[in-house]
Amino acid sequence: MPFPRASGILLHPTSFPSPYGVGDLGSEAYQFVDFLAESKQQIWQILPLGPTGYGDSPYQCFSAIAGNPLLISPDQLRADGLLTDEDLSNLPELPLKIDFGWALYLKLPLLQKACAGFRTQASAERQDAFAEFCQTKAEWLDDYALFMALKDAHNGASWHTWEPELRLRKPDALESARQTLAQKIFFHQFLQFQFFQQWTALKAYANERQIQILGDLPIYVAHDSAEVWAHPEIFRLDEETGLPELMAGVPPDYFSETGQLWGNPIYDWQRLQEQDFGWWVQRFQAMLECVDMIRIDHFRGFEAYWAVPQGETTAVHGEWLQAPGRTFFRHLNKVLGELPIIAEDLGLITPEVEDLRDDFGFPGMKILHFAFDSGPDNPYLPFNYLRNSVVYTGTHDNDTTVGWFNKRSPEEQERVRQYLGCTSGDGIHWDLIRLAMSSVSDLAIIQLQDLLGLDTDARMNSPSQESGNWGWRYWSGALTPEIRDKLKFMTEIYGRVPKPPEQ
Repeated sequence: MPFPRASGILLHPTSFPSPYGVGDLGSEAYQFVDFLAESKQQIWQILPLGPTGYGDSPYQCFSAIAGNPLLISPDQLRADGLLTDEDLSNLPELPLKIDFGWALYLKLPLLQKACAGFRTQASAERQDAFAEFCQTKAEWLDDYALFMALKDAHNGASWHTWEPELRLRKPDALESARQTLAQKIFFHQFLQFQFFQQWTALKAYANERQIQILGDLPIYVAHDSAEVWAHPEIFRLDEETGLPELMAGVPPDYFSETGQLWGNPIYDWQRLQEQDFGWWVQRFQAMLECVDMIRIDHFRGFEAYWAVPQGETTAVHGEWLQAPGRTFFRHLNKVLGELPIIAEDLGLITPEVEDLRDDFGFPGMKILHFAFDSGPDNPYLPFNYLRNSVVYTGTHDNDTTVGWFNKRSPEEQERVRQYLGCTSGDGIHWDLIRLAMSSVSDLAIIQLQDLLGLDTDARMNSPSQESGNWGWRYWSGALTPEIRDKLKFMTEIYGRVPKPPEQ
């Protein structure tokens, strides 16, 4: 669906300043929303909000629907009477870059104490709200809370290594676990209750200021997740081991001789279609309760997907298999109506993928970092854009603009300067922000790192790097009035300001 001309900022909530080692949904989040509103932005793009596992990647979560407990604000819990000033005093000073292990070590006891206080001290009204939450979210929350309680009981081991009766979800074994692990289950339900309470309040604050939240939906889910454990029939799994029979990835290309082997289980699309895509419909419904717009990561997987047999260590030996994308999106439109979807159409994109995207009117993505290393037919050069598209300086998988430019050879840097005609003197990051803002693309999204003019050490993710990603945070006070006013000026002169709300 076409979007009105607008602009926004890409920033994951973990990147907020916070005294607790990782960004959360506390006061800095609200200050960021104020910055967006004051600079006339209309979109806040985030990464997936799920509970992260090994590697801390928001694209490999223990659930496709649950929220990340690390994002819960202890300050908000104190305001709710679940923690005291003393609980939050004398905390160790953690580095600006996130150490997820230390952040969890710091926050977990606070969350446990808040949960204990909730059980014994929460008002009847709050207890009723919690009970209603558990009831309305039971379709996914019951499985998730039990899954996480069982993971705790198994020292974090993946579900496919559990006892056969638990791995295969035998009813008697599950009922016994529910009774034995009742307190742990309550704790994980409580965490989700608090997360969604805090996130819903923040989203409402943003929406009141004409800011829409653009969420990210990865096409695949992690193998070690509540969804794969609870719904093995819709995934291509080995019945004996529970491991993926076919694994997701992408084939070898210019960037990698061995391709990328992600390891996520492939969907059994035939079974999903027989079920009227019920699991997918539920997933979209749940996400639309949290965000206003959805970016589908690896959109091309809805047309055809690269499937690699179990046992392979690279993505070389796979094959393309067809997916029923057209049937699926027709059904989704029938059930939920026309949805505000953006298609991540980067990488190896075929005419069939473009047809699927265009048939449903989904805007694709344009990355300025990709624009300058071929001829004038390069689809990432702004004069080749369609209006129904989203332009980025770079995404969370790219280097920052300053880092990208500094790594280019003098000849490659000169090509960029020649295209721009001249530089503003304000730095290459502002030159590319201006280029994105002035393009015909309906939406322009800027990484916050580029707004701040930061170098490579502020990069969010390097896809070929297994560790050390996702840890960037900005410092309190970084969003200065000067940056706000400059962004507002560009937003205004290039016609991306919000329309006044109707009276």
